[in-house]
Amino acid sequence: MDAELAELLDSIGPRLRALRRDRGLTLETLATETGISVSTLSRLESGRRRPTLDLLIPLARAHRVALDQLVAAPATGDPRVHLKPRSRERGSVLVPLTQYPGRVQVFKQVLAHREPRLVTHSGYEWLYVLAGKLRLILGEREVILRPGEVAEFDTSEPHWFGPADAEAVEILHLFGPHGDQAVVRTGPTAND
Repeated sequence: MDAELAELLDSIGPRLRALRRDRGLTLETLATETGISVSTLSRLESGRRRPTLDLLIPLARAHRVALDQLVAAPATGDPRVHLKPRSRERGSVLVPLTQYPGRVQVFKQVLAHREPRLVTHSGYEWLYVLAGKLRLILGEREVILRPGEVAEFDTSEPHWFGPADAEAVEILHLFGPHGDQAVVRTGPTAND
């Protein structure tokens, strides 16, 4: 085994320990979530056991991170990010900017005209208008946002958003599980 590979493998244990501690989990709780024994988890974290895919995959799922975050895959030399836009209904486009399930998701969206249909679901949303005008309906309230303006709301409230007129609107859209939310500070508060 070459030195670079050995160093990469040695870095996985501390990364696993940090992830577990950041989530406030005990080895016992993680063992229950993954089906991996406490002793195996302990040996992985301390570097006394080499990680294998059959151990790393359930750990990545339990921590809700991509497998390459556990392994710290080496840089490819190409700094470009290859995004895959998804076409939506009649002219709308969704570009996922993050791909970590269970965490805050970030999207760039171009929304074409469509009829409002209020929805509710668990989570929290944050919208930033890049171009055009965004119509946001929250329950009985309705607001128009322009480029540079931000809205955030709990998605358990009936909501809908889309273009304010016949022109498409371009937004950055963050969606997080309930309790995760973006914090936007527009200036100092009275307590600062």
